[in-house]
Amino acid sequence: MADPLPPQQDEDYSQFVALHRAALTASGVPPIYWESLHRKLRGEIFDAGETFGIMQVEEAEEEEEEEEEEEDHKKKRNPGNEPTFKVIVTNESGLRASDPGSIFLIDHAWTYRVEHARPQLLRVPGLLHRMANLMGVAFHGEVPDEGAVEEVLKEMWKYNQTYRLSQGSAEEKVPVWYIMDEFGSRIQHSDEPTAGTAPLLYIPQQMTYTLLWPLRDLEDGEEVSRDYTYGETDPLIRSSLLFPWRPVDLNHVSCHTPEPPDAYYQGILDENKESLPVPIEPPLPDKSKIFKVFTDMQQVLGGVNHPRFRFTDSERDADVLFNFSHIKDYKRLSVERPHVLLNQFPCESLLTVKDCLASVARRAGGPEGPKWLPRTFNLKTELPQFISYFKQREQRGEDNHWICKPWNLARSLDTHVTSSLPYIIRQRESSPKVVSKYIEDPVLFRRDDVGMVKFDIRYVVLLRSLRPLKLFAYNVFWLRFANRPFALNELDDYEKHFTVMNYAPNVELKQIHCEEFVALFEAQNPAFPWSSVQENIFKSFGELFQAASSRPAPYGICDYPSSRAMYAIDLMLKWDTDSEGKRVIQPQILEVNFNPDCARACKYHPSFFNDVFSTLYLDETENCPVTRIL
Repeated sequence: MADPLPPQQDEDYSQFVALHRAALTASGVPPIYWESLHRKLRGEIFDAGETFGIMQVEEAEEEEEEEEEEEDHKKKRNPGNEPTFKVIVTNESGLRASDPGSIFLIDHAWTYRVEHARPQLLRVPGLLHRMANLMGVAFHGEVPDEGAVEEVLKEMWKYNQTYRLSQGSAEEKVPVWYIMDEFGSRIQHSDEPTAGTAPLLYIPQQMTYTLLWPLRDLEDGEEVSRDYTYGETDPLIRSSLLFPWRPVDLNHVSCHTPEPPDAYYQGILDENKESLPVPIEPPLPDKSKIFKVFTDMQQVLGGVNHPRFRFTDSERDADVLFNFSHIKDYKRLSVERPHVLLNQFPCESLLTVKDCLASVARRAGGPEGPKWLPRTFNLKTELPQFISYFKQREQRGEDNHWICKPWNLARSLDTHVTSSLPYIIRQRESSPKVVSKYIEDPVLFRRDDVGMVKFDIRYVVLLRSLRPLKLFAYNVFWLRFANRPFALNELDDYEKHFTVMNYAPNVELKQIHCEEFVALFEAQNPAFPWSSVQENIFKSFGELFQAASSRPAPYGICDYPSSRAMYAIDLMLKWDTDSEGKRVIQPQILEVNFNPDCARACKYHPSFFNDVFSTLYLDETENCPVTRIL
């Protein structure tokens, strides 16, 4: 039994436990080790070397294959099915799980966010050399070598671990990746691990370490191993997650992804904590009524001066609630204030969250999805199907560039373009994500100052009602452009592969009004008049909203007569071929946004919110620049 702590140390330990109890408990660190852990963290004691050692493993096959692999000897296979290194216990007395001191700190050799990986490898002294040595990548000299950088960027997904900060801005919540030091990185996978590992943010120092502790007694010479898929019990998912280290054949897994079962949508409703409204009679229109509007959106306060709307500071007195935050208790509103008009629909997350968007879209296009949505997989629920699809495309020699996106983040945050299957698989560990087929042949726009670049288009659509389905598109649309010529290389080059420039610091923001764009587009693509392109765009919007409202809530958007909504739909255009082999332009819906930022709309079109309010709440569109889609 450990000696009692002096009073001051006892107080320090109590504070340590108060700060870190939740993290330690969630990570499964046994309380028997907490006191020793506190002492080692406070004293920065890295004593693993007294108990463990790294052993290089000579495989018999290596000598036989040496000549064949001579040209491909740049990288070792660690950590893989036949490891080059492993960690063993070197203490003659072994390691006892009952010993309170049997917990060890592992330092992190490299901590970064993905978008900073290449610049850091090129600029941080010694980093590339250390990572190359750790990963078995050939690198000589002191000057950063682009070939070595590419190899490290490829191999690092076999070594990466991740965590996320729970507080801070959206940028600060983007997952952090880290690579453990040479000791931690040599610990191999086992389905029956002998040790547990977990990252811990030590709050007093704001430093993150990995903790290592034994799961059972270990004798001198026994291997230390960990479970790379800790917590996953499904055998198919486990083998899928282990693919970066020991590839398995998943050709027997169908790549078809039918719409999820009803329980999936019920789970979303429960997670969102939404209560569905009771049936109400639709509010009767009154052509002379002055509507009192309550809003927490400055753009609305400054943008609406229509004579039939006036603002109120009292939410209880309002006829219209136009809120930036999501409404949850629709049931109470429908019972107590059924006449109050809203700016959102129950269950609209089926449109505005990326995994749900892909699911409901399958109602329009079957398991493959509709032509207007890139083929999309939910990495949480459809990982084996995705791997099967990826490998089948690889075998057919088809393009395999993909884009990984968080379910519910905007502005391209934590979004990655890659053709690396291990990269994509490991993204599943950081935050909930979908993976969509990257548009390898987009319709490009010629910028005189740059060349042929990617662009996307944002339309604002106005959903007036679901029964009947009344959907309008605002006639003014907005363009966003990449800043560098498009090519399927340098996939981490933000200004080449992304178009959202208005949030990135020190980055040019190219703006063109839609009327000017149409003239330039038609000059660059004379066989494709914009009117026909836009007709197909609006057709895809209509099919999307029909699919999303084709089933009752919570399996579709809820038909609540007092609801109205404004959404922004972001899309790109790609080159495709029709059934006759003719080259055509196919819209590709990227995402649907609730309560989008309308700063540009308000700045260049002062009547924007008057038009929105007239369309949604007065059902008057005669003098508004809107087109009825449905």
